[in-house]
Amino acid sequence: MKNIQTIKEDTNYTAVDLGNLDELMEYSLIHKVTKQKIEGKVFLKDATKATGTEISFNSLAPKTEQPYFHIHYKNEESYIILKGYGFFQVDGECFEIKEGSVIRVAPAGVRGIRNDSDETMIYMVIQSKENSLEEHTTDDGKRVAFEPKWK
Repeated sequence: MKNIQTIKEDTNYTAVDLGNLDELMEYSLIHKVTKQKIEGKVFLKDATKATGTEISFNSLAPKTEQPYFHIHYKNEESYIILKGYGFFQVDGECFEIKEGSVIRVAPAGVRGIRNDSDETMIYMVIQSKENSLEEHTTDDGKRVAFEPKWK
């Protein structure tokens, strides 16, 4: 089983390395509820010490689907398809997805995903509390003068 490597951390950040995404299948975890082993999935909240989001990298073998549909109670999810193509279903609506597709699902949306391609599908899921983003992009920040060390 592969482990997340910490690159560096300090008071204001934690940087980690998952490795090459083609090696995602080397990660595994035990599902908290079903106690079943899940391969090709890694959660980042604890590794990065995140307090407002859960990010996961996921994989689906060719011609397979997530073995369940699910909802959340408080958190919306944004799915970002990085590799492969297939179908995504929310409630009774099913639509095609491919590399570059981004799908946001409200907590109550019943969701599921299928990989219809001949290669492993890789996708990222960002989970955060619905309606918690009060300010974003340039509204939640300001530019500061700072000397880059990469020069």
